[in-house]
Amino acid sequence: VPLTEAVDPVDLEDYLITHPLAVDSGLLRDLIEFPPDDIEVVYSPRDCRTLVSAVPEESEMDPHVRDCIRSYTEDWAIVIRKYHKLGTGFNPNTLDKQKERQKGLPKQVFESDEAPDGNNYQDEQDDLKRRSMSIDDTPRGSWACSIFDLKNSLPDALLPNLLDRTPNEEIDRQNDDQRKANRHKELFALHPSPDEEEPIERLSVPEVPKEHFGQRLLVKCLSLKFEIEIEPIFASLALYDVKEKKKISENFYFDLNSEQMKGLLRPHVPPAAITTLARSAIFSITYPSQDVFLVIKLEKVLQQGDIGECAEPYMIFKEADATKNKEKLEKLKSQADQFCQRLGKYRMPFAWTAIHLMNIVSSAGSLERDSTEVEISTGERKGSWSERRNSSLVGRRSLERTTSGDDSCNLTSFRPATLTVTNFFKQEGDRLSDEDLYKFLADMRRPSSVLRRLRPITAQLKIDISPAPENPHYCLTPELLQVKLYPDSRVRPTREILEFPARDVYVPNTTYR
Repeated sequence: VPLTEAVDPVDLEDYLITHPLAVDSGLLRDLIEFPPDDIEVVYSPRDCRTLVSAVPEESEMDPHVRDCIRSYTEDWAIVIRKYHKLGTGFNPNTLDKQKERQKGLPKQVFESDEAPDGNNYQDEQDDLKRRSMSIDDTPRGSWACSIFDLKNSLPDALLPNLLDRTPNEEIDRQNDDQRKANRHKELFALHPSPDEEEPIERLSVPEVPKEHFGQRLLVKCLSLKFEIEIEPIFASLALYDVKEKKKISENFYFDLNSEQMKGLLRPHVPPAAITTLARSAIFSITYPSQDVFLVIKLEKVLQQGDIGECAEPYMIFKEADATKNKEKLEKLKSQADQFCQRLGKYRMPFAWTAIHLMNIVSSAGSLERDSTEVEISTGERKGSWSERRNSSLVGRRSLERTTSGDDSCNLTSFRPATLTVTNFFKQEGDRLSDEDLYKFLADMRRPSSVLRRLRPITAQLKIDISPAPENPHYCLTPELLQVKLYPDSRVRPTREILEFPARDVYVPNTTYR
């Protein structure tokens, strides 16, 4: 083989296959053969969150489709390795164990480990030169230089019995006794553990695959009230990430209209299924940050005219002036009734607002009460805040915005908060896109005159925000399947809202949707 050619290492598995072991290999046979009792395969039933499986029935399917479907329903096959901990992939050599093993060992100090002292080293060199004055005059490596080095060097200790004739067996026995004397019981364990970043082998035991959930947030919609009530208003919630410029959840639609307002749409809207009556939702956030907003959008029945004209009555009339403006309000109700009769199936944008989610979380988490009531007014100063007790015994005090790092973005341990949103922004007819929304949300986080130019609509929306419980009752998946612990099908449900993570989440092939 040419010296310049790289030689591949021996493939141990191939070598063992092509060179079968002799029957009487002795003790070494256990080192080479695969232990027959190492692997055990057990089957664990797959857990299903819902009362009914989301996987379709297998009837009338092609065989290959049926096999794909079974990958979501078959039991887990779990491989248990009995001797896994003895391999290099599992290294129990921690720093504490190393120190424990090294107790009582004599400290080894070698010449190469000692840093030479500058003064002593110089004195030794001067002394050496005095004893061999002509050493500088002799060429390095010459016979004369070797003589000088030999004369000036200290003699080694004599080796006793060096020339005695001793049988090889006796020498082996003496060496064996010397090796056993004061021998450490875990000699190889004294070797430092390999670098964790560059392991030779990594054999981590995987967790059982399951559906991915981020940090879960429960939002309950309590009431929605305007200064005047002339037509049904429909609301929806969704999460947006301003930094990523992405919508990170699907919409959650909820209906807080009175029975009188719902009656205006009876010719167009069929009897509501129980799944559509949800007023509470569970949002999942895999990457919580200071850039996440809860956006609330309002819609109304489609009617003739520009959005601004349709929203004008809500900005002009006040509840206190209802008696004075009775005729005008009756006329508006009559017009709304006509539009509901003709166009009750169709919707148009009406208003919107946004809640900076982490402000709520950090403010609620810093309070020393079981629950908090927070009022958010978008009309005074872009999300300026005030906070009050439920009993109104304590005056308002401002809550400064917190924009610390992501360490404060914990959605699992803050105190539940009741929010009262008092103002909405009128929807601009030429600013309906998500790009316009991202600009507005960015302006909500800094002093800006952009939002001040938007005319507010006075309203009162009350919502509860709290960490989602581990196993909520009466919960529906995004596919409207009942999650286990669903005692009564007639109870108003809570909806799980599907997340669209801002960045990829790698949990493939675990759930069928």
